[in-house]
Amino acid sequence: MNIFADLRALVIATLGEMERDGLLPAGLSTDAVSVEPPRDAGLGDMATNAAMVLAKPAGMKPREIADALATRLTADPRVVSAEVAGPGFLNLRLADTVWQALIVDALTDPGFGRGTLGANQKVLVEYVSANPTGPLHVGHTRGAVFGDALASLLDYAGYDVTREYYINDGGAQVDVLARSVYLRYQEAHDLSVDWPEGTYPGDYLIEVGEALKAKVGDIWLDQPEDVWLEEVRLFATEAMMDLIRKDLAKLNITMDNSYSEKSLYGTGKIEKAIGRLDQAGLIYRGTLEPPKGKMPEDWEPREQTLFKSTEHGDDVDRPVQKSDGAWTYFAPDIAYHYDKIERGFDALIDVFGADHGGYVKRMKAAVSALSDGRVPLDVKLTQLVKLYQNGEPFKMSKRAGTFITLSDVVDEVGADVTRFHMLTRKNDAPLDFDFAKVTEQSKDNPVFYVQYAHARVNSVLRKAAEAGIAVDDATLAGADLSGLTHPAELAIARKVAEWPRMVEIAARGHEPHKIAFYLYDLASDLHGLWNLGNSDTSLRFIQDGDNATSQSKIALIRAVQVVIAAGLGILGVTPVEEMR
Repeated sequence: MNIFADLRALVIATLGEMERDGLLPAGLSTDAVSVEPPRDAGLGDMATNAAMVLAKPAGMKPREIADALATRLTADPRVVSAEVAGPGFLNLRLADTVWQALIVDALTDPGFGRGTLGANQKVLVEYVSANPTGPLHVGHTRGAVFGDALASLLDYAGYDVTREYYINDGGAQVDVLARSVYLRYQEAHDLSVDWPEGTYPGDYLIEVGEALKAKVGDIWLDQPEDVWLEEVRLFATEAMMDLIRKDLAKLNITMDNSYSEKSLYGTGKIEKAIGRLDQAGLIYRGTLEPPKGKMPEDWEPREQTLFKSTEHGDDVDRPVQKSDGAWTYFAPDIAYHYDKIERGFDALIDVFGADHGGYVKRMKAAVSALSDGRVPLDVKLTQLVKLYQNGEPFKMSKRAGTFITLSDVVDEVGADVTRFHMLTRKNDAPLDFDFAKVTEQSKDNPVFYVQYAHARVNSVLRKAAEAGIAVDDATLAGADLSGLTHPAELAIARKVAEWPRMVEIAARGHEPHKIAFYLYDLASDLHGLWNLGNSDTSLRFIQDGDNATSQSKIALIRAVQVVIAAGLGILGVTPVEEMR
């Protein structure tokens, strides 16, 4: 049950009655009418803006509408009072029985909170997509966690979600990887090598060089590059992708698909996508304006093949083919997204690092043009993560081979801590990751605080069972909940009731961090009630000699546990059964 959706339906139905009774003009649009928690919880349980948004089109004063609406809404047994505030907002207080019934829903409905927002639309979430030139570092970790949590959130909200990794194996960086692996291959044969600037000297390639030796022996020693480059390139790319998949598995991330950039070349896919744009009159030969700011020394005006991306919201038109006939980096990306569209996805989401911010408008323009505006593309940028070690920032450099890997972070603090902490900030806000703070057991550590709430409920369930109190969900759902009337108990019930609404809000905005924030607030309410029980014995969850009252109070916190487990599942975090 989504009580907010139910109350909005009540408001809409009541407005319809007012139209039929001549209190409102016919044909008013109610699309902008909302029902949500008021900013000040002291004002009521819910607030609706109905009178405010309908006043102008109805040609009436907001309070006229609000007063009439209030009178009718209180006829519903769920609505205890409806009070007009300010210029015309309507604050509603609901009967305690509404919140008590929602506790039962949480205990009996396996899909409590799952939404229908997605209506089974097909959504492709592309994330990570790091160059296959080395293991994933901590910056990739944030994009991996965010993308995976977003995919889970959308699935929970009713979308048909596909997770995909785009393998950037078509560019010059993979040739550099192949040359670097060849150097390790030579070292595996006890040869001394020099590392040219720009190669990848990281130790992670030692095993790859040795594996190459085991596969081909010495047949490529002293051979020119054109003999071995392509084969070593393929071997090295697959070895790096195996490493990346193992890294992702440490975070419990599994992709549904991998898509090779190289598969776009020589197959006609790039030509097909550019041809589609050409048919739409969006491809032309032209010369770009000189870049703004400091002029590069080697810049000169060249006629190129350009995409009229400005017709689809971009700042400037973008080159897709160079003056020498070679494709630009943008061309295969256009082809890849055209392939996504042709695969029948209803919406696309790309998760990029912050350094790809300048790529957003051109990519959106391409998808808009290729789909005739039918398929939306949302690009989510993940900001950098700053790691601290011994109080000092830890520097990373893939080329120098001295970076902190995803694997390093997970080995240090675990997958659950890593995932939760990566979602404690909005994706486009910088994130500090302090190894000491993310593992400390305090209220200031969100992952501990939420896990502790889940574990605390477990401890109550164990103690109740030891005392002979039945605490299975079916029994708890049948308990008499009418005694749950203390403000702290009702506050928890209200927070549980917000879960379906929070799922919809977070999914609609593509914001999985809101789930983490909600779980922290819910855990705080539970810990607060626990602490109140230290001084007020009537609020303790187990009431000696009174099994019925104990079951009603345990039903409340068990509902909290159900929601916490569901929320952690979206974030990809395993609930803790007990704290050690």
